[in-house]
Amino acid sequence: MKLFGIAVALLALPGLASAQDLTGTLKKIKETGAITLGHRESSVPFSYIDNNAKVVGYSMDICGKIVEAVKAELKMDKLDVRLLPVTPSTRIPLMANGTIDLECGSTTNNAERQKQVAYTNTHFLTASAFVSKKAKNLKKIEDLKGKTVVSTAGTTNMKQVVEANAAKNLGLTVLPAKDHAAAFLLVELDRAEAFIMDDILLASLVASSKDPGLYQLSDEAFSLPEPYGIMLRKDDAQFKALADRTTAALFKSPEGEALYRKWFLSPIPPNGINLNVPLNAMLRKMLEKPTDSADPAAY
Repeated sequence: MKLFGIAVALLALPGLASAQDLTGTLKKIKETGAITLGHRESSVPFSYIDNNAKVVGYSMDICGKIVEAVKAELKMDKLDVRLLPVTPSTRIPLMANGTIDLECGSTTNNAERQKQVAYTNTHFLTASAFVSKKAKNLKKIEDLKGKTVVSTAGTTNMKQVVEANAAKNLGLTVLPAKDHAAAFLLVELDRAEAFIMDDILLASLVASSKDPGLYQLSDEAFSLPEPYGIMLRKDDAQFKALADRTTAALFKSPEGEALYRKWFLSPIPPNGINLNVPLNAMLRKMLEKPTDSADPAAY
């Protein structure tokens, strides 16, 4: 990777010399002395709660860098960082109404969502697949015909499986779950044949399960690779510029590659699992040339 100092992210943005120049989220943070991060509870390894009740993950570490940049930009000696759990159903409304300032999770960036919210630079790419028990011998989408499946409410995956069900006349019974852990549990208990979700999240759930050898991921995906991004409020140019500069500098730096190794190529809490997801050519290109594009073709 090209070497760029992470300190670039902490440079002051032009035009923010005084408090009256601030707008949007930066003005809110300066006035309240606080920033609120929306986090997930079971999106391993992006944002989840470990066995010490601490919120950790790849996305949380990226958000931490943005928080550092905000504190430096606003010249604040102290910044209160508040954490608020969100779900796929609540994350966009809570961002839009100003309750959270950053959403640090596993949120797909697409054109439809960009009508409501904004994103900083992409930090991961994933495709929508399904997990099932090996004994069921379900590998392709057609194998799900007539089955009961589950997906997490409020996700793009739920929309994709509903659309595929209609387009392919699969005759699926589609169950909504409140979160990923609850959805995977239905497969564990044989109340659903398969769980449709982002492939990286499925891999982490399998690796964290009581018996990983019982499960397999599908050979076929419901989607092309899709980008994940840290979510911001829409039409907030100052805050987005700071977040974009910070994440671009991070991803291009040695620290960014080390952060990726920490969460995808090393044992992670709570059980020391290693997801072993190497930086492939597409992921490497994404990190070397950061973009907030919602178009899969951009990667």
